[in-house]
This record gives sequence, C-alpha cells and structure tokens, in this order.
Amino acid sequence: MPTASPAPTPEAARTARANASTAQADLAACRALLANGSRTFLAASYLLPRSVRDPACALYAFCRVADDAIDSAPAGGIDAALATLRVRLDAAYRGEAAGDVVDRAFAAVVRRHAIPRTLPEALLEGFAWDASARRYQTLADLHDYAARVAGSVGAMMALVMRSTSPEALARACDLGVAMQLSNIARDVGEDARAGRLYLPLAWLREAGVDPEAWLIAPRFDARIGAVVARLLAHADELYARAAEGVVELPASCRVGIDAARLLYAEIGREVGRRGCNSVDSRAVVTARRKAALLAHAALRLRSRTRAATAPLPATHYLVAAAASTQVATPPASRPPQGARSGSRVVWLIELFERLERQDQLRHAGGAH
Repeated sequence: MPTASPAPTPEAARTARANASTAQADLAACRALLANGSRTFLAASYLLPRSVRDPACALYAFCRVADDAIDSAPAGGIDAALATLRVRLDAAYRGEAAGDVVDRAFAAVVRRHAIPRTLPEALLEGFAWDASARRYQTLADLHDYAARVAGSVGAMMALVMRSTSPEALARACDLGVAMQLSNIARDVGEDARAGRLYLPLAWLREAGVDPEAWLIAPRFDARIGAVVARLLAHADELYARAAEGVVELPASCRVGIDAARLLYAEIGREVGRRGCNSVDSRAVVTARRKAALLAHAALRLRSRTRAATAPLPATHYLVAAAASTQVATPPASRPPQGARSGSRVVWLIELFERLERQDQLRHAGGAH
C-alpha cells in the first residue's frame, strides 16, 4: 500500500508561496519589457496556452535584453558586454540568477524545460557576429548567422512546447531562419545606413553590384530589388517547410505558431508590394492586416501531410542538441475549443485595431 506523502511544514508552505509570488512578479516584468517594442509577439502569444505563453515571454525577454546589451555597448565595449552576458548565462545555468528579474525567469525556464546551453550560446555567438559587422558570402553563410540568432530561439520554443522530435525541431529552426530572412529583407536600407550588410555578397556581385561601393552610398535600383526578391523567395520556401512542422506540435499550440508564421511571412509580402524597395523605406504590416492573419490562422488550420525533410546544415547542431534533451512528456492537449478560441481571436483583432489607432494618433501629433 503506497505511503502518503507528509504534509509540508508551515515554513515550507510559506517558502513555496513566496517563490510562486516571485516567479509571477518576474513574469510580469518580462511581459512589461516585451510590451515596449515587442507588442506583436506579446499579443500573438495570447493564442498559446498559458503553460507555453509564460515561459515563451521569459525566453523572449532574455533574448531582448541580451540583444539590447550588445546594441547599446559603447564602441570598443562589445567584448565586455558579451563577457557579461556569458557570466549571466553561467549564473542562470547554475540556478543562481538572483539579481535580475529577467535572468531569474529565464533560469526557471532553462531548469524546467531542460534547455541545453548550446542553444543560448548559439544566440550569443550570433550577437557577436552582429557586433563585428560580419558579412556573408553565400546563402549558406547567411543560414549560419540566422541559425544562431533565430533558429536557436525556434529550438528553445519547441522545447518549451515539449516537442523534441527531430522533425519538429528541424521545422522550428526553419521557421526561425525564415523569420530572420524576412527581417533582413525588410531592413536593407536601415542596416546599410548603420554600416551593416546581410544580403549574400555573391548574389550582389552576380546582380552587378559592388557590395563595398554600394554600402558607401546605398541606393535602390532594380538589381537590389532582384536580390531582395530572391531572398524573400527562399524565405517563403522555409515558411512552407515550417508549416509542415505545425502538426508535430501539441494541438493547443498550433494556432499560435501558425499565426506567427503567417505574420512574419506577411513582412516579405509587404516588401514585395513595395517593389522590393526596402532601402528607401521600411515595410510595415498594418494592425488591421495582422488581425486578419490571426483570424485566418485560427480558421484555416488543418492537418497537413507530414514531410520528413532534413534540417538545414546550419541548424543541424541545434536540432541534435535539442533532441538529446530529456523533458517530461506532456499530457495530451486539445485544440482550443470553438468559443474560447474565437473569443481570443476577437480580442486580438480588437487589440491590434486599438494599437493601430494609437499609432495613427501619435503620427498625427508628430505632424503638428
């Protein structure tokens, strides 16, 4: 006959309540951080179950803080900023990240979901490449970069969703890489004016563009547009591959992840509508369009044919590291039920419309 577990002592119960309260406060701080500059992610995350949404917010907050730490480092201070981030990572993996709310929340996710250190280390390596203004000769080289700064996040998100099959992890990395390529295509002019160039140099030369000369005086022409269009076409291939992995996820997560896929793919489509001119202006997907895509994701999601496609060579080591982790098997999950799923989508549509009105009012105020 099994022996009943002893009741916790009053002191243990008080400690457990205090720890739970601290964890909730840390998550609230992560959400507040993401509300300033990551509103689309924060809003779309409400299509995920809370068991995934909370750790996802902690992951994204840590990534955001790390990225900001590198971006805000003074000239000559990048190595020091990276060293500090690695010390913080050390503390998180030892369970000693007591001094910062984001670090504490991230450490809890690492522990609970068995995130292998290879994944956040890859992210920091990508940030280091950014800081050194590294250039990429070929698409494969660009994959190496995107795998680090975005594929790693896709793999971490898959682990948070308890999806550890190689197929699910490979498709999660595909989605991360595709998202990064969309960002690169959108930000060509902004990056160039900051002295950065992510378009494959071999592609530019094939189009008749001297990369160094163009970077000195970045201007849009048909040749640049052709390179951007080529990059977007490849991103679309990866979005299609990622779609095949959605069925590998817990049912309660599928709508949210497919919504993220559609939202980011739309960035590329908006660039395309502008003639692939992302030098003179930055493409923006309107809040109304985002809301429509969210509704589309909720209404159209269906079973797809599973395609056993190997991971990109650049993400193979991330997939291998994540697939080797040991996490508890979650209980079977169900898709969001009609009324609850519908109410979430309606709420998000209203939220995006409010955000769009706020942006319009701010822009109108600035015009005066």
